[in-house]
Amino acid sequence: MYRYDEFDETIVRERVKQFRGQVARRLSGELTEEQFKPLRLMNGLYLQLHAYMLRVAIPYGVLSSRQLRRLAHVARRYDKGYGHFTTRQNIQYNWPALVDVPDILDALADVEMHAIQTSGNCIRNVTSDQYAGAAADEVEDPRPWCEIIRQWSTFHPEFSYLPRKFKIAVTASPHDRAAVKVHDIGLILKKGEGGKTGFEVIVGGGLGRTPYIGHTIRDFLPKEHILSYLEAIMRVYNLNGRRDNLFKSRIKILVNTEGPENFRDQVEAEWEKIRDCDIDIPREEIERIKRYFAPPAFEALPGESASFEAARARDAGFDRWVRVNVVAHKVPGYAIANVSLKEPGRPPGDATAEQMEAVADLGERFSFDEIRVTHEQNLCLPHVRKDDLYAVYQALKEAGLAAANVGLASDIIACPGLDYCDLANARSIPIAQALAERFAASGEEEDLGELKINISGCINACGHHHIGHIGILGVDKKGEEFYQITLGGSGAEDASLGEIAGRGLSSSEVVDAVERLARFYKRERREGERFLDAYRRLGHDAFKGAIYADA
Repeated sequence: MYRYDEFDETIVRERVKQFRGQVARRLSGELTEEQFKPLRLMNGLYLQLHAYMLRVAIPYGVLSSRQLRRLAHVARRYDKGYGHFTTRQNIQYNWPALVDVPDILDALADVEMHAIQTSGNCIRNVTSDQYAGAAADEVEDPRPWCEIIRQWSTFHPEFSYLPRKFKIAVTASPHDRAAVKVHDIGLILKKGEGGKTGFEVIVGGGLGRTPYIGHTIRDFLPKEHILSYLEAIMRVYNLNGRRDNLFKSRIKILVNTEGPENFRDQVEAEWEKIRDCDIDIPREEIERIKRYFAPPAFEALPGESASFEAARARDAGFDRWVRVNVVAHKVPGYAIANVSLKEPGRPPGDATAEQMEAVADLGERFSFDEIRVTHEQNLCLPHVRKDDLYAVYQALKEAGLAAANVGLASDIIACPGLDYCDLANARSIPIAQALAERFAASGEEEDLGELKINISGCINACGHHHIGHIGILGVDKKGEEFYQITLGGSGAEDASLGEIAGRGLSSSEVVDAVERLARFYKRERREGERFLDAYRRLGHDAFKGAIYADA
């Protein structure tokens, strides 16, 4: 994984020192909250419904055991003993005291972490496939390119005050685990003619009040030109993006107002002006950064493991966990072990300090000191020997982290909702908990197969409800919390936006309605057909009828 150089270290330390002074001025009353707001946002600090919230960057979702232990320390020492992992592969602390935030940032800097550009109208944390470097289906490891983009975008003087926040995701697999098509810019590494690797460039995706699937403006860009091409996109957006209307300021509005072809022509024209201006990174620097992501020292192992299969045969719980949570690795004898943060009854995406420490220990012992944060608010150990999976499972079980539900109905993406957020209209966490408990108790979750349920507490869509197979949006109706259901969304390579089903449902109705959807799917599906496949075959009206059948 990438390690800070002297420039990274200096930048982060100087920023912490600067912010310490700004916090002191706010606490003394020298700065009003309004004056302090732009300063705190530049350091990842929000003012939420009840308290400040600090969002910490985890670039492309990669953590060392040492870093995860420090996140646990922050949760225990400065918060209420837990942290919340987000869909941008970050972590949020919901209860830090303002006076403590500079000390938190100093503690994070000790392990090469920060909260820079996790908020504000700038390029946010670059996200990627959580299986990068381990996935059997990837073209190449996308993490070096994520790091190159991170270095290019951090404190970029031209793009520090964009019309609105900006999000970039990178993947290198045909199966999109990073939801690149619903980002401001999505990049897909792919093979071109002659086996050369380059990027498909997708622009103008996004969720929120006005959701869009992104448009491909270049099918193949030689990867050595990625920074100059990104620079061209950002210049067109920075010049033409609206600054007079908060709700129309994202690049998705610009692309879809002007038309993807016209926008592409503007980018290509700008790129022609700057492509030879030494913006792109030198080849030797690319190779230097790639060396940080060299594969670990894998052992030469057989593809099958007798002890692993024996453990599966004697322990039904382990066998289910393997079927659901374990993914094939590109190296024989190894596997990718997903760690669910969706234990039924717990807030989705939350991990206690003790749980973080348990996963850090497992990463250090069994996964070459590496842990990943996933787009779907879980964790994973990317490089585990099959012989070690049973020991990993037992330790996870002891830590309350052995839920075998990744990709199933109780693996729900949810924003913090009205329990924490002052923008929310309704609570997300209690609905997610009730749904997870209902599906887990039914014993039919694995039989239902892949079923992605996403919940947002407001139209800002932090829970990505638009791309859930079943999406749930909290709305306010005369002071009461109601929930609108959308159907047919996907954030994968077959990206689609869910269609609104009908009237909103009360908190007492919505769980039953989702269960009716699952029962209808189970009754009508064909062999091997996922929920999303059945929806697309049978049509919206058939599933809509199931929602309101007994309501």
